[in-house]
Amino acid sequence: MPRRLAVLIFLPLLALVASAAEAKPRARDLGVPFDGAPGPLNAITDVAGIEVGQTTLIHGEGKLVVGDGPVRTGVTAILPRGRANRAPVFAGWFSLNGNGEMTGTAWVEESGVLDGPIVLTNTHSVGVARDAVIAWQVQHSRPGEIWWSLPVVAETWDGWLNDINGFHVKPGHVFAALDSAKGGPVEEGGVGGGTGMICHEFKGGIGTSSRLAGKYTVGVLVQANYGVRDELRIAGVPVGREIPEGTFKPRETGSILIIIATDAPLLPHQLKRLARRATLGLARDGSYSGDGSGDLFLAFSTANAVPSREQRTGEVTLLSNDVIDPLFLATVRATEEAIINALVAGETMKGRDDHVALGLPHDRLRAILKKYGRLVEKP
Repeated sequence: MPRRLAVLIFLPLLALVASAAEAKPRARDLGVPFDGAPGPLNAITDVAGIEVGQTTLIHGEGKLVVGDGPVRTGVTAILPRGRANRAPVFAGWFSLNGNGEMTGTAWVEESGVLDGPIVLTNTHSVGVARDAVIAWQVQHSRPGEIWWSLPVVAETWDGWLNDINGFHVKPGHVFAALDSAKGGPVEEGGVGGGTGMICHEFKGGIGTSSRLAGKYTVGVLVQANYGVRDELRIAGVPVGREIPEGTFKPRETGSILIIIATDAPLLPHQLKRLARRATLGLARDGSYSGDGSGDLFLAFSTANAVPSREQRTGEVTLLSNDVIDPLFLATVRATEEAIINALVAGETMKGRDDHVALGLPHDRLRAILKKYGRLVEKP
C-alpha cells in the first residue's frame, strides 16, 4: 500500500478512536433549553433498526496543493433498517433551495420508495460515492439480485477547509462507512461527511436529535454547512451577533442536508409533508435559505413493509392525517436541536491555506444564554 494512502486511512482511524474515547458535551449539557421529549439517545438511532457509519479523512496542513491536501472531508452513511435488513422503506423528499445535489430523488418522488442506504459527503465526491454504494450493494447481495440501483447520495461543499478538487474520497472510504454502521450514539461535529463543514461561520458538521410523539419516534440527522453568523439563533437568543469574531462570509452561502426518520406508519405523500416541516426547525436557528444554499431534506418511515416484485401486493397501516400534527412538531423540534448539536460538537479546525473555522465557544454560549435569561442550570 502506498505510504500516502496508508496515512490517509490510518489518521482517520486514530481520529475516530480519540473522539470516541472523549464524549463531547451536547447542547443540553451546556444548558440550552429545548422543547419536547427526546428518545433515550436523542439521536436518529432512537428509531429502531437505524444504523449510522462514518469515515473521517483528516490529513495535511498549510498551503493548498490540489491532489495532496490538506484533506478535511469524509462520508456519513445511514442505513434505514440496518445492514442485516436492506428492505426498502417508504420515503418522501423536499427541496427548500436546490443549489445542491441529492441523487436518486427523481425515483423517490415517482415511486415513494427508498431502496438502500443514504450517503452524505462533499460536493465533488457525489459521483464516486454513488458508484461505491452500488458496488457495496452488489457485494452484499446474491448474484443477480441487484440489476439496477439509484442510490441516494447527497452533498454539501467543504472547499473552504478541504482540498475538494483533490477527490480524496475513494470507494473504500464509502465501504468503510457502510460496513461500520451501527445503532447507538452517533458521533457529531467535524466527522464523516461533516468533517470540513461550517455552520453560521462556526465549525459545523454532523448533528442529530430525536423527539417522542406519543407512541412514535422522530429522529433527525443533519449535515450542517449553511448560514451567516449574524443570523444565528440558539433557543431564540441572537448568539451570532454576540460572538462576531472569526467571520468571513460576505453573504449567505452553503447548504444543509436533513434526514428525517420515523417509526410512524406514514405513506410517501405524508413523508413529503414531514420533510417540509424541517424547514421550520432550520428557520428557528437562523437560516433564510439563500440563493447559494442547497437545502435538501428526505424523510422515511420504517413502519411498513414495501411489497417486493415477487409478492406483488401487500398490506400497509396508515396514520390518519387528523393525528399527524405531533409528528410535524417533533420534526421541527428535532431539526432545531440537531443543528445546535452539530455546532456544539464542532471544534476549531484549520484547513487548506490556513483557513480557520472556529468552534462555538461553550463558555460564551452559556454566558449569553444566561444574559438573556435562557440558560438551564443543572440541579
